[in-house]
Amino acid sequence: MLTRRTMLLASMAAGVSMQNRSAQAKASQPSTPVNFDVPAGACDCHTHIHGDPAKFPFYAGRVYTPELASPEEMSALQKALHVERVVIVTPSVYGPDNSATLFGIKARGPTARGVAVIDDKTSDSDLDAMQQAGFRGIRLNLATGGVNDPNVGRTRFTAAVERMKARGWHVQLFTSLAMISAIKDLVASSPVPAVFDHFGGAEAALGTEQPGFSDLLELVKSGKAYVKISGAYRASKLAPDYPDAAPLAKALIAANPDRIVWGSDWPHPDSVTPPGRKVTDVTPLYQIDDGRLLNQLPVWAPDAAIRTKILVDNPARLYGF
Repeated sequence: MLTRRTMLLASMAAGVSMQNRSAQAKASQPSTPVNFDVPAGACDCHTHIHGDPAKFPFYAGRVYTPELASPEEMSALQKALHVERVVIVTPSVYGPDNSATLFGIKARGPTARGVAVIDDKTSDSDLDAMQQAGFRGIRLNLATGGVNDPNVGRTRFTAAVERMKARGWHVQLFTSLAMISAIKDLVASSPVPAVFDHFGGAEAALGTEQPGFSDLLELVKSGKAYVKISGAYRASKLAPDYPDAAPLAKALIAANPDRIVWGSDWPHPDSVTPPGRKVTDVTPLYQIDDGRLLNQLPVWAPDAAIRTKILVDNPARLYGF
């Protein structure tokens, strides 16, 4: 029999449960202060917004479901990092629906740019509207869905370049070094820049001699490709400073400092649904200290002038700030 006391206890337990759920659903904020002078106009070139699913429903074909991450939380992050500009990238969980990214851009205003995901149904008028709203590129995600077939990668990259060449947008790729090697000739002849996410998919533990990394360096050196030295925790398992990512970052910067940009990868989604869980179950965000992550940049690029290129000049050129 439910007494007033048991009802009260149940209500309190539910309240605690909701509070815990709310606490767990918070995207990470920096706990380490930035330890170097961040130049004016600095840009975080890789973030995502995960909006309220009631307003921004997730894509039915997604492979994971993330916790929420709002524009307000993103702005708090960048304020703590002393970063003025931001690039919001549509994550795979929305498929070709860029509404949540647009929501983030509008909330941030002229200091934001976007990278969209499109499909065959995306019209030129849709792209015109996106350009007006601040989008400057499209993303091919060949990693989260596990696309490893070089023929698929070549076909998708060629189609993307064909659509982007008239408007001068770049094509961003989340992929592996093996795929980069398979498409390097297409990137070398592309009329638009290619931008590779997260160290080009290199694994820090394998060092700079790993297969495919020299192909990535060659594309960077030639000026045909940009690389985001972002998400070091995806390349390295040596938290919290990821020292084995330093040789990769230094090699990329040395190849061509005019083609390197930095990104936090906030709110740090875990794109793998754990075994035994459903794709529709919420997978917690990684809790990453972005202050400590940004503090690795002076380790990778000790020269302040080079850091200004990476944080300010290169993003301004690539995203049209």
